[in-house]
Amino acid sequence: MLKAVLFDDEYIVLQGLQMMIDWSHYGIELVGTATNGTEALTLFKETQPDIVFTDIRMPGMDGLQVIEKILTAAPETICIVFSGFNEFEYVKKAIKLGVADYLEKPITIPIMEDAIKRIIEKINHQKSIASIQLKWEDSRVELLEKAILDLIMLGEEAIPRWRENFGNEAEQVVGVTVFALSRKSSFLQNHTSYKVIQVQSGMEHLLVVFHFQLECEELFEQLVSIPEKLSIAIGSGRTYKSLGDAKKSYKEAFQALRYGQFMDESAWTRFEDIGENPQISVNLSDQEEAIIFSMRTGDKDGLENQLDTFIKQIEGSRFGPEVLEREILKIIYLGMEVAKEVREDIVKLNNADFLPHVEIRTIHSKEKMYNWFREQMETIMDWSLEARQEIKHGAVEKACKFIKENYFRDLTLQEVSEFVGMNSTYFSLLFKEEMGQSYIKYLTQFRMDQAKKLLQEGQKVGEVSAKVGYHTYRHFSELFKKYVGVKPGQYRDSF
Repeated sequence: MLKAVLFDDEYIVLQGLQMMIDWSHYGIELVGTATNGTEALTLFKETQPDIVFTDIRMPGMDGLQVIEKILTAAPETICIVFSGFNEFEYVKKAIKLGVADYLEKPITIPIMEDAIKRIIEKINHQKSIASIQLKWEDSRVELLEKAILDLIMLGEEAIPRWRENFGNEAEQVVGVTVFALSRKSSFLQNHTSYKVIQVQSGMEHLLVVFHFQLECEELFEQLVSIPEKLSIAIGSGRTYKSLGDAKKSYKEAFQALRYGQFMDESAWTRFEDIGENPQISVNLSDQEEAIIFSMRTGDKDGLENQLDTFIKQIEGSRFGPEVLEREILKIIYLGMEVAKEVREDIVKLNNADFLPHVEIRTIHSKEKMYNWFREQMETIMDWSLEARQEIKHGAVEKACKFIKENYFRDLTLQEVSEFVGMNSTYFSLLFKEEMGQSYIKYLTQFRMDQAKKLLQEGQKVGEVSAKVGYHTYRHFSELFKKYVGVKPGQYRDSF
């Protein structure tokens, strides 16, 4: 129900309009009356009505002053003024202020009821327009989200539809990055250098960032300063200049999220921080990705479950013998590549007697083939875990020494992994297992410790930033505050 108030210094007018008009018949509740401007303004603040009926002439503060203050505070309020025949100048001013209608005195019941009907029609018309606009806006947002989902799923072929729905800014886009979230959140805010669109596909929560310029410190600052209280895990894919590569960034984002959650990383994990294996295709199925994940994380029970799921899938597809053999061998050789990530020269995998493609031809029943398949995968997993235990401590110790000697330059996960002779993805997992924290956190913490020593000596913040491996002052400053609790300049001044 709409709320209305009446302001007039004539008591008889107020009483008459209150008593003689059936306000509820029009869906209106008369919530109060006032006889002067000061009371009127107080009543308006208390009741926040939708409609104001007011006389122009009132003691203390006239109706025009009241209307001006009301429309400044709540411009959506509908105001109707009462005026005498000789008050045309006042009426003109009232119209300029934005009143919806004016009624000449004496105010009769029919005049008042006609005015109320016009107001109701106007309100209904405004609601109708607002509803249409809202539906149109919802439809436009829905179409844009659908176009973006198509872009990250299909790539190149979805670009024309994306351009059509993205609007004029599409021509300014120079890159795209996909972020996968552990739960729905809109922590990233739009900026002049990028636009963020939130989309959802089933249970997957995504933020897709369209860059208007590739170098963007503001985006990085938002990511590194995500409050711990949000309790959200984020995985980011790489930034690609070609929109057709959005699907690569999407797949990478979920890999980063998955590994980040496994390593108990709250906040942000980049795909660059977990690495990739160029020997393994980027176009793997979700099931194949899950098998790889179980092997890399040393989860034997998880591997058994994933193998069971894989067998059910291929059993349901009713493959012929040749296709069945090919699908099983694909997984076995995929498992071998994952095992070699620990150490390329795993002797048992390179043994001339390990010939799964020969052995599988000697098996002539599906049940035996499935059992053999499980045995092969479990054997590869055992070899991988054995090699992992043999090299883990030495590789991580060697890596830590290398980090301490080179922390002051742009030190990537790939470079450290190559130095210890290990695949970057496996190295990042082993590092976490051995050190209790991820490689990037270890490197950052070591850099912050060195920065504190230099700041305690009174060195300039910009110089310290460069000396500990950060070439962007703002980047260093945000990270320092996150790790230490205060800005680097404040920390230095405290000494």
